[in-house]
This record gives sequence, C-alpha cells and structure tokens, in this order.
Amino acid sequence: MIREIDVKKIISTVEMLCIKANKKLPSDIECCIKNCKINENNPLAKSILHDLEENIKAAQEYDLPICQDTGMAVVFIEIGQDVHVCGGNLNAAINEGVRRGYEKGLLRKSVVADPIERINTNDNTPAVIHTSVVDGDKIKITVAPKGFGSENMSALKMLKPSDGKDGVVSAVLDIVKAAGSNPCPPIVVGVGIGGDFEQCAFLSKKALCRDITLRNQNTFYAELEKELLEKINELGIGPQGFGGDTTALAVNIEYAATHIAGLPLAVNIGCHVTRHATAEV
Repeated sequence: MIREIDVKKIISTVEMLCIKANKKLPSDIECCIKNCKINENNPLAKSILHDLEENIKAAQEYDLPICQDTGMAVVFIEIGQDVHVCGGNLNAAINEGVRRGYEKGLLRKSVVADPIERINTNDNTPAVIHTSVVDGDKIKITVAPKGFGSENMSALKMLKPSDGKDGVVSAVLDIVKAAGSNPCPPIVVGVGIGGDFEQCAFLSKKALCRDITLRNQNTFYAELEKELLEKINELGIGPQGFGGDTTALAVNIEYAATHIAGLPLAVNIGCHVTRHATAEV
C-alpha cells in the first residue's frame, strides 16, 4: 500500500524543525555540559561551563537562538519506499520549509548564492540535503543547522591502509589540536571512517546527529570513541580554549566499507551547541 504525503506537510515540518533546532539544544548535550561542569577541576573552566548553561536557559526564557550563528541548514531525509510525495517537488518543499523557518524564527540568514561573489540569498537557502530510501511508509526528517566557526575547523584526510588505527587516532588529535579554541569548545567530534572521499565526510556529519550518550554498536568503534574522547580531553584546550578537563563532550564515529588501497578519514567538529532536531511524518 502506497501512502501519499503532501509537500505541505514537509514544508511545515522543516519550518518547525529549523526553529526548534536553533532554540532548543538536544537534552543529551545539555545534560553532558551540566555533568562536565560538576566534574571539571579547573575553576575557570567550571565557570565557563556555568555560563554556557546560563546561555542555554536564557535562550529558552527569551525565545532566542542558542547561538547567533544559526548555521547553514543541513537536512537529512529518510523516505520510506512505500511513500509517494505529492503536490510538488521534494527538494523545493524542503527549501521552502527552511525559508519559512528562518523568516518566522527571526534566525540569521547566512547563505551566499555563490562562494566567490558572496551575494546573500536572504532566506538561508539552499539547504544541504541528504536523501536516503528506507523501509516503511513514513518520512523521517532531521534538520541540523551547522555554524561555520566549527565547520571551518573540520578536515578530511586520505590516509594509507598501513596507517591503521594509530594513524586514525593521530590524525583526529592533530585536527582537534589545530582547531584549538576556534570551534567554541567543548566540542562534539563527528568522525567518518571508510567509504570514499565524499562518503566519509557525509558519515562524519551524520555522526554529529547521534545522541552523544549512545556509543557505536560495533564494540571496536565504541572503544575507539572512548579512547579518542579521553585523549582529546587530555589536550587541555578546555571550554572556549581557556584550559581545563573538558575539551570535548563526545566523539561519535560512523564507518563504512572502503577500497583495499584507501583509509578515508573525515572529522566534522561541532561546537558546544551541536544542534539537530528530528520529526517523522
């Protein structure tokens, strides 16, 4: 049985998610910041983590964005194979939802139409859209606004197969060290391993949308997430770069099969407001 979903539903859902993601931090990240403040040994770092908590509360109280950089809208859309989208074009509907969300939510519009000429589109479109087909008769939409203070600190490396696990750990630490205070730590580190040049970058972005309390289902990568988090926090960069025990809140890894001659690695860094919101239609 094919289920029809009108694009009007997609437009209104994307509109709502753009506003929600920018104004309400996911509870897992909010709780992690609170717990890190409790366990932080550096007085200045503890004070900064307290300030971050207060900022989150203020955004809720005054109905304001958590961060002034309301990001480029990244949209992950999982379409059930038993769904027929009707009433218009899917991508156009997603962009219309972003347009309405950023206008209605009074969110900063930061997208330029051309990377060289730099003319603002004035509605934060087009969005970056990742579409996949899954089982079922529903559509799952995740909107992840991505600020570029952290995005600019992300990196992709084509490692050699012989670099192995140690090479991955070394490369991730080098990228985080080079980022320093620029991505507004404490950060969430999304890591994509495998695939090819573009797939590992996609995986690293997708990793940032996973609940940071959930470890990779593969035991090897779950242990690697734990190891990387410990080593990143040993760097001492700390909240906002002022030193301390809390440089990262979490490391999330996603992986894929790859070619015998390659070991692609991408690190997508999210700031302390790594935002995303999800709904199903």
